[in-house]
Amino acid sequence: MRHTLIALLALAAALPASAPAEAALARTDPELAEIFGYFAFDEIVAQTPLIDPRTRARITLAALVATGSPATFRETLVGALEAGMPPEEAKEILYQAVPYLGFGKARECLDVTNDVLRARGVALPLARQGTTTRATRFERGLAIQVETFGEGMREALTKAPEDLRHIRRNLAANCFGDVYTRRGLDMKTRELLTFAMLVSLGGCDAQVRGHIAGNLAVGNGRATLIQTATALLPYIGYPRTLNALSAIDAVAPADGKK
Repeated sequence: MRHTLIALLALAAALPASAPAEAALARTDPELAEIFGYFAFDEIVAQTPLIDPRTRARITLAALVATGSPATFRETLVGALEAGMPPEEAKEILYQAVPYLGFGKARECLDVTNDVLRARGVALPLARQGTTTRATRFERGLAIQVETFGEGMREALTKAPEDLRHIRRNLAANCFGDVYTRRGLDMKTRELLTFAMLVSLGGCDAQVRGHIAGNLAVGNGRATLIQTATALLPYIGYPRTLNALSAIDAVAPADGKK
């Protein structure tokens, strides 16, 4: 079966085989193109049947933001849009990235996204997706935290040392109140994207374990999380993938016992 790099990155074979990026890699590094293509889009896809094409596109874009890969992000985004991803959804992945990956990484890929959308004739800015105000963001965000992660989130806020309490309030108001309440992606998708971003970023072991628990709470089970980490392997490498799998085993062991 013939693979092209663009087809691989696009996840839907939506671009022509003569696309420049595919032609460049095939010309300079045909062996790498063949190795990556077979691994990522034969073996890995076969191993991850729970990850449908739309979810695969979402988590791949999230991982590429986390790894600071704007060029590959661009190629993947073009393919995802060709395959039917709404512009609003692409933007929401990036808005979701800001509180977890920082503005710098998200901004690079946001600029790429805006360039791609303009080239496709999409008028910017897109329609507003926010649902909170400055007066409501904290309470709405805290409510989502408690619903997803339990009453311990409220206790963590009230029992935090005075000099650390502002961070807990920021987490509720900004991360959850400003972002998780937005339209465009449902809670189940947002939590899976957060998991994908954190495992791709690396060095966030405690947060990864916390969001594994959050994913379980919203309906993303052990099998989905394992297959998500597996689907990201070609983009984030073995060390971060193995760390993610170890965290899943710690929080949601196969025998159901902690």
